[in-house]
Amino acid sequence: FKTVEKDMNLRVYWPSACPRCHLKERCSPSDYRRIRRWEHEQVLEVMQRRLDRKPDAMIIRRSTVEHVFGTLKHWMGATHFLTRTLGHVSTEMSLQVLAYNLKRVMNILGVAGMMKAMRMTAS
Repeated sequence: FKTVEKDMNLRVYWPSACPRCHLKERCSPSDYRRIRRWEHEQVLEVMQRRLDRKPDAMIIRRSTVEHVFGTLKHWMGATHFLTRTLGHVSTEMSLQVLAYNLKRVMNILGVAGMMKAMRMTAS
């Protein structure tokens, strides 16, 4: 049957083969093993298989993506936004990301190179 727990749609079932299963002693002490699966559980399983095939993927991600968020967090004062409400916080975050990106472009191209690229894009 289906149920909802903590805003998640779950499928709950217990197989009729449980009492006759040769693995019963290792599986469950009760008569039937109840199995609960989130409706999107297969998505998590696919992702886990991908990570199992390439275990260093998270190390690569941490070194490329997480650094950006760490820098932004440091700039913003570590743990909070200065504004309230989703719209204002979204604007504040967008400005922080824009500042980060502009700073990176200036470090890579230099100020003159960035200005030249901006003029080329505008025309």
